[in-house]
Amino acid sequence: MQDTRSPEHEAARDVFFGQVVINWARWFAIAAGAVMVLINAESTVQLGIGIAPIVGMMALNFYLHGRRLAEKPANIGLIGVSSVIDVAVITLVVLFGLGSGTAGLKNQFYVAFYPVVLAFTFVMPRKAAIGFTVATVALYAMACVVAGFGSGADIFANTGDAESLATRLIALAAVGGLGTFFWRIQRSRRRMAQEEGVRLPM
Repeated sequence: MQDTRSPEHEAARDVFFGQVVINWARWFAIAAGAVMVLINAESTVQLGIGIAPIVGMMALNFYLHGRRLAEKPANIGLIGVSSVIDVAVITLVVLFGLGSGTAGLKNQFYVAFYPVVLAFTFVMPRKAAIGFTVATVALYAMACVVAGFGSGADIFANTGDAESLATRLIALAAVGGLGTFFWRIQRSRRRMAQEEGVRLPM
């Protein structure tokens, strides 16, 4: 029997099953952030400041997990808002060096961008994924530049720093691109199966 699902149903199905990926990606970002804060914090004040955004991300993830367990999974809007919050929190940590004393390019919490962007692009439609990736790349670049100027270190005056930033931005954009490409491949395979009359799993 041919599957006659609409594009809207297909998108909702992607979001329903894919939100688990986003939740687990957030747990990886939380774990990475907690480890970095514990390693780099030099005082209880730094530890408290650094752990606060991590706790906020944990609360958000518990809420989304709870909705799924209660059979009230997040819709595309809620997933989008939660992912934007993730990027905002990571950007603030990089910009101000919360919990580590190092900001901008020297702050290693930027690695949390990668699982967040990859998971988002795995799940969300291509246009949204591309916009999210571009915005995240731009925010990280801005955070590094602003933090550099704030500390009196112009990254554009240092060839090594400029190259390091460019490499990270390219890698982050590539992660988003690969996730979007995978999403497109999966959609194409599903449509080919529909055309061949293969019954797809619900």
